[in-house]
Amino acid sequence: MSLINSIVSLINYNRLAQIDYFRKNPVEVQEGVLKDLIDYARETEFGKTHNFDSIRSHNEFSANVPIFDYDSFKPYIERVMNGEQNIIWPTEIKWFAKSSGTTADRSKFIPISKESLEDCHFRSGKDIYLIYADKYPETGVFNGKTLAIGGSTNININSENSYYGDLSAVLIKNLPFWTYFHRLPKEEISLIEEWDEKLDKIVNTTTNKNVTNLVGVPSWLLVLLNRILDFTGKSNILEVWPNLELFIHGGVSFLPYRSMYEELIPSEIMTYLETYNASEGFFGIQDEFEQRKNDLLLMLDYGIYYEFIELSDYLAGKSNAIPLSEVRTDINYAMLISTNGGLWRYLIGDTVMFTSRNPYKFKITGRTRHFINAFGEELIIDNAHQAISFACEKTGARIREYTAAPMFFDKNPQGVHEWLFEFIVEPKEIRTFVELLDSKLREINSDYDAKRYKDLTLGFPQYHILKNGTFYQWLKNKGKLGGQHKIPRLSNNREYIDQLLELNSKPNLL
Repeated sequence: MSLINSIVSLINYNRLAQIDYFRKNPVEVQEGVLKDLIDYARETEFGKTHNFDSIRSHNEFSANVPIFDYDSFKPYIERVMNGEQNIIWPTEIKWFAKSSGTTADRSKFIPISKESLEDCHFRSGKDIYLIYADKYPETGVFNGKTLAIGGSTNININSENSYYGDLSAVLIKNLPFWTYFHRLPKEEISLIEEWDEKLDKIVNTTTNKNVTNLVGVPSWLLVLLNRILDFTGKSNILEVWPNLELFIHGGVSFLPYRSMYEELIPSEIMTYLETYNASEGFFGIQDEFEQRKNDLLLMLDYGIYYEFIELSDYLAGKSNAIPLSEVRTDINYAMLISTNGGLWRYLIGDTVMFTSRNPYKFKITGRTRHFINAFGEELIIDNAHQAISFACEKTGARIREYTAAPMFFDKNPQGVHEWLFEFIVEPKEIRTFVELLDSKLREINSDYDAKRYKDLTLGFPQYHILKNGTFYQWLKNKGKLGGQHKIPRLSNNREYIDQLLELNSKPNLL
């Protein structure tokens, strides 16, 4: 083991024990988190209004504090952004992460406290490397540079008391100074707002560095890696960065992109480590690295208290949230969080499914607003990812982007799903590709299969191959280029899909 690895191991010995403790004692740790949050915030305006002095359990917490989405919690956030303090959290909040999550035009502003920076966002960054180094003690990842590509835009001044930018910009502005010796690109490049300009400067300034690990959203990092190959004339990324061994990714499912990365980075030691982070907090880290084993360990001591609503109940308008101790495996849940950033019983908008309760591990299955249930089929994003990956594997196709929405027919109870694909490598027969996709969806989703029976309710999917660059141009038109902006894979209405079809029909797309 190298000297630097020995130092890392020594420094982080106690943290490994803490992680092991919450693996073995999850309920007690979460109960402690709730108690600490309530005790710390009891003298805030929110705490006084919602009787924090009387709360001793989850049942009392849920009885006193309603469930919030962004719209209902927004008045509190706006007051803090305008300079009021001790409203939702006792320590000063002056940083706000601007988040749109997907491509919605409306932005959200998520409060970031000192505690959420230190105990959640920064601790999670250290934990990722700790967990990886514990698994691979001879790693060379610390001997080189981290190339992190986010959606950073510069910090904006909301008032003399508050600042906002996307999460990566807020983190960059608050990172300890020593991290700059290990991180690429430089701050002034990371904070460039024009995405194409930023990518070009990253390419020009990083190809001669010893990059050992990458951090970013798979779809956007893929754009960067291909530009690097074009710039250098190399055939794969290892010819540029021979010591590359780790890609820390999150934001979108890695499943449709994995084969493309394996071709770009032809290495037997390359590790793909999934995380679950958002502006609202950091929630999960992959702690096992066998191929295709990408369940996430729920991180229970970051100052976040978790609750869950069964997705079927949520879609039916019910709000019976349960604590972590009551969740079951193989059930889709909408997730609620209360955090050390001042969010309380906040519906984050993501859906998860637990794969293990000892320890608590889960996978991200989609978004509460991004699904198709126009005909009772309850199609979620995880279903779509699995079906797309299967069809690509069987046909040799490579997908760049896709989305789907329902299509209705006048005076006809039957409808169909309409799929838009943009390929890197097209299948030889698009009809075969869609047949495979449809058959996989029928296999993994019984509701979809029932609605497809004899085409009585849901007919065979309609489909279109879009011109290269259509999705990219659509995001650009919306001012949504960058790592934190995501394509809505599924929608229960046709807003996105109609915009894309109209754009694709234009003769001069780019």
